[in-house]
Amino acid sequence: MSADRLLDDLWGEDLPGNPANTLQTKVSQLRRALGDRELVTYQPTGYSLVSDSVDAIEFARLLAGALASDDLRVKADLLSDALALWRGPAYADFRDSFAHAAASRLDEQRLTALEEQAEVRLALGEHSRLADELGELVAAHPLRERLRAAHLRALYRSGRQSEALAGYAELRELLADELGLDPGPELVALHQAILVQDPALTPAPAASSTNLPAQLTSLIGRDGAVAEVRAMLDSSRLVTLTGPGGVGKTRLALAAAASVELPGGVWLVELAGAVGQVAELVAAALGIRDETSTPPQVPVPDLAHRLADALRGQRLLLVLDNCEHLVEEVAALVDLLLRKAPGVRVLATSQESLALPGERLFVVPPLDQPSAVAMFAERSGTPLDAGSTPWVEAICRRLDGLPLALELAAARARALGVQGVAERLDDRFRLLGVAGRGRPARQRTLRAVIDWSWEQLTEPQRTAMLALAVHPGGCTLEAAEAVGVDLHLLDELVGRSMVTGAPRYRLLESVAAYCLERLEQDDPVYGLRDAYYTELAVRAAPHLYGSAQRQWLVRLDEEALNLRAVLDSAGSPRLVEALTWYWYLRGRHQEGYRHTKGTAWGSGFALLAGAGRTDDIDFPDARSRWFLAHACLHFGDVNTAVGLLDEALAGFRAQDDRWGEAAALAGRAKQAMFQGDFDLAASSATQSMTIFSELGDRWGQLQASDMLGYLAEVTGDYARAARLHRQGLRIAEDLRLWTDVSYRLSSLGRIALLTGELERSADLHEQGRRLAGEQGNRFAEEFARVGLGLVARRSGELDRAEELFLESLAWNRRLETEFGVPFYGVTLILAELGFIASGRGEAAAARALHLEGLAAAREVGDPRSVALAQEGLAEVAALEGAFEEASRLLAEAAELRESVGAPLPPAERGDVERILGMIAARPSADRA
Repeated sequence: MSADRLLDDLWGEDLPGNPANTLQTKVSQLRRALGDRELVTYQPTGYSLVSDSVDAIEFARLLAGALASDDLRVKADLLSDALALWRGPAYADFRDSFAHAAASRLDEQRLTALEEQAEVRLALGEHSRLADELGELVAAHPLRERLRAAHLRALYRSGRQSEALAGYAELRELLADELGLDPGPELVALHQAILVQDPALTPAPAASSTNLPAQLTSLIGRDGAVAEVRAMLDSSRLVTLTGPGGVGKTRLALAAAASVELPGGVWLVELAGAVGQVAELVAAALGIRDETSTPPQVPVPDLAHRLADALRGQRLLLVLDNCEHLVEEVAALVDLLLRKAPGVRVLATSQESLALPGERLFVVPPLDQPSAVAMFAERSGTPLDAGSTPWVEAICRRLDGLPLALELAAARARALGVQGVAERLDDRFRLLGVAGRGRPARQRTLRAVIDWSWEQLTEPQRTAMLALAVHPGGCTLEAAEAVGVDLHLLDELVGRSMVTGAPRYRLLESVAAYCLERLEQDDPVYGLRDAYYTELAVRAAPHLYGSAQRQWLVRLDEEALNLRAVLDSAGSPRLVEALTWYWYLRGRHQEGYRHTKGTAWGSGFALLAGAGRTDDIDFPDARSRWFLAHACLHFGDVNTAVGLLDEALAGFRAQDDRWGEAAALAGRAKQAMFQGDFDLAASSATQSMTIFSELGDRWGQLQASDMLGYLAEVTGDYARAARLHRQGLRIAEDLRLWTDVSYRLSSLGRIALLTGELERSADLHEQGRRLAGEQGNRFAEEFARVGLGLVARRSGELDRAEELFLESLAWNRRLETEFGVPFYGVTLILAELGFIASGRGEAAAARALHLEGLAAAREVGDPRSVALAQEGLAEVAALEGAFEEASRLLAEAAELRESVGAPLPPAERGDVERILGMIAARPSADRA
């Protein structure tokens, strides 16, 4: 922007005395405020901001990418990232006229992004959650027809047809009154479709979840094999494809798996290049967080058993690819999964069987001659005619129908012609005839073709192949360049079918193994690789605490195998430090603990991974001290957390660490809620939310919104509570924090319960319970189960409610009696069981339950829980005719609730009003 334009925008006609100098001073101040001189550059044409640092430009880039994408998941992620950049109205701090047009344009783009996001989420089957979220947006922008249409569809698909029709009527009236218009034709057609319950409005069944890669080439000659493997999967829970390298096991497995439809989806776990920790790789592929909900006092099963527990109720297919180098570890895990999780099926590829009971083996044959000829012709682009066909047939016979060998030879045919390939192959096999006699015939064939292909490479191409082989997870162009491989070399190797193409370059497994055999352990390329991925992690680390959080999580996910390879070979403390927060956010606690053991961060990971508490560690910085406090709060250990949080908060403020301050404040809010100090909880959570929002850290906003949502629920502001919990739900889903998703669903279920939407409450709690079970998180599962019990009691289903509460109580009592673990929710369970007993007229049983609840509440120190127990005892007193005692207990309970600023909201006064009714209806003789 030119200096003249800046002067005009900033001062207009009221220019300062020395405009040029004043402008330069302002630019210097701006650079200091931004903390980086390079962000504001000057050229003869004027000043400019580095575009990557401008949220508005980043928002426009992400929105354009979303609008251009045909992939719904990609589109949804880009829109979430774009909308996460917003903190409020565009340029709200600027009242100057120069900002008005830009602000209006951005606000309009934001609404467009919200409308696009709504339609994408509808297409992804998220209508149930979307129906409530869009209600607030429609209320704020009642005349936007596209937004209204999305809301009507969401309502209709959620079984709320009358609300959808009412929404249309409201829009029609508003348009007529304010603009003198009728709804557009699209909305009129939608209204008519809703009226007649058009089947076209019913959402298509959601596609099974999968991470299977898209295939770029056709599969030739395998129709019969695919059908046979598919039939074996129908009748057996473990099928293993065996055969030599290069025979096409992986490709056949992917084709067979792609035709499988199971509720839990189909999931590929790539084991090539892995050195162990198979359970961690499976958990990561399935998105199952390696986090234990078990307190430190309780023995924790290993990850394999926790994985089996998480999969116990699921029906899915695991595709374990390239198992041969880890066959014993894979076999042990598969055996456990098949025994503990009856809905799990496994399709494995390996050069040897897993040797497990019930395993069905399918020996993958080479391609028959016609199929081999067809494949070679297609891959090489050779027309089959009288001149070429005999040579192609000879090549296919010589290569034993091995698909990989055919691929490599076909790539050479483009340069040499089919006759040239055939003649050179004959020479190669004569040379290797004696040297390779110790290997099986087909193994000799593949080795010969790879040798021959290798010899055709130039020296720079060979060096590039070796450099690419050290990336077990494939690599980006940037990573390839870091180890000395440029784009020109990559294009040449892709053209020779030695490397698969962009966006991730990868050697075929047999070719990679061949290259690794040629590399010395101390080859400098390993050092180059390690340096690149270390720098990548260091570059990513600060972004994991800001607005680009999700993008960098995905980026590190893509490099997980490569990062593991670096860590397993010579991972530096610098790399470990850079990855600690990534491991936490992704729930890879065992992996985090393994690499941080003996360090300050390792203490927190030890608790989270179920390895117990380590007390002999120094905490050199506030963040590691906060992390341990955070882990302690996860298990309700408030006493330990309090001191750590105070020290961490003081340290953060001394260092002006805004993220740390916000994190410590969120922890303090949680601590205060445990202790019933709602004023401190509210102020701490509000400050935390403000800072995290300024920083753009969505994980942090999730923590703060949880506290604020609960506080809103306690004070009876259910609309705000629902809004906060929906906000948290979206963040948790975007960041794949599935345990948090479960808690948010159940929290929304609590709000639906309090607003009288019992059917919806039961549905939300059941969703939360099911997801918690899939993650193997018992605490989240019990939170949902208690919610289902609350719904059952409010619905009058006392037997069902009692069954649910007794199941939760038994689990809590086992934790306390066997391991000394107090659980803060036990007071609610005991109170509910007491009210059920009172409802049946069983006063003695009710008294015992409420007295136990009162003792537990006093031990915990939560005034609201004490009040709840007193209210239960008041009902017992009323049942026994002790009406004065009942009145006294109710008054004490009300006073306790008032003392912490949390009187019972109207929706939660059902039990108290019933007891007051009993007191009011007492015989007249008892009134004297």
